[in-house]
Amino acid sequence: MTEVKTIIPDTGALIDGRITQLLEENRNARVIVSESVVAELEFQANSGREIGFAGLEELKRLSDRAKEKKISLEFAGERPNAFEIENARFGEIDAKIRAVAKSSDGVLVTTDRVQKCVAEAEGIEVIYLKPVVSEARLSLEELFTPDTLSLHLKEGCPARAKKGMPGRWKLEVIGKETITKKKLDELAREAVEYSKRTPGCFVEIDRRGATVLQLRDYRITFTHPPFSEASELTVVRPIKRMRMGDYGLPEELVSRFGVQAEGILISGPPGSGKSTFAAALAEFYSQQDCIVKTLEQPRDLQVTKEITQYAPLEGSLENSADILLLVR
Repeated sequence: MTEVKTIIPDTGALIDGRITQLLEENRNARVIVSESVVAELEFQANSGREIGFAGLEELKRLSDRAKEKKISLEFAGERPNAFEIENARFGEIDAKIRAVAKSSDGVLVTTDRVQKCVAEAEGIEVIYLKPVVSEARLSLEELFTPDTLSLHLKEGCPARAKKGMPGRWKLEVIGKETITKKKLDELAREAVEYSKRTPGCFVEIDRRGATVLQLRDYRITFTHPPFSEASELTVVRPIKRMRMGDYGLPEELVSRFGVQAEGILISGPPGSGKSTFAAALAEFYSQQDCIVKTLEQPRDLQVTKEITQYAPLEGSLENSADILLLVR
């Protein structure tokens, strides 16, 4: 890569965490961070969103490099108002970042394809950071044994785990050390980083006080004040995929599922296997030459690729239902 003199990262590029890596190839570069980026990251972090903290950590690494005289770090542009920050999806923040890149005659670094295309149309040089496909580390996996259904880590308490099978499990203490807030924060940030680096992973929910990630077979829920009185991390993993034939159901009932069922209600206490049975039903209908869609929040059913899993559209299950009518 040719040497770049002036780099302007946008919000997504800082959250992505590869700006410091880029600077290894562009030593003594001048880095200009738009005040709009700082404000957006600050807003996300104050809202309890882990992506905001991830971006601020990358900004801290840039600051450390500047103190070591390895780069020049500057802040420029106007700070956006609250309305612009809350409505960043409409492009006002991105426009302010592009303005800084244009006025400084620098290179905009982004992970956003739309930002890339608009910047190029405006004559701004762009470095587009494509999604990375690489194995990242998820240390939480080390706490799982073959019979572990879920992990429960709470600030001020020892680690606990549900072990056994759906409907037949017991809660065990699996560590003597008390879990600290610092440790939970580290695990949460690691999980967010893993979601950015590993295919098939995504942030399902990111709200003030709660973040939910789906990392392949793992569903990770991180809560903290003001939503919960203390920080807590819960990791759920299905240990077995079931098929309808595995349940030993009466043939008459299975036949009714196939030809007469217009609505099926699945009920039971937590950990009894409701989601596992729902996934088995979805695959049963898929094998009956049906087009099968699921509507979930979070999307954690373990199903085959032929089954499409939908989440709330623009935060609304009703909006998703409108789309379902068009994709039957």
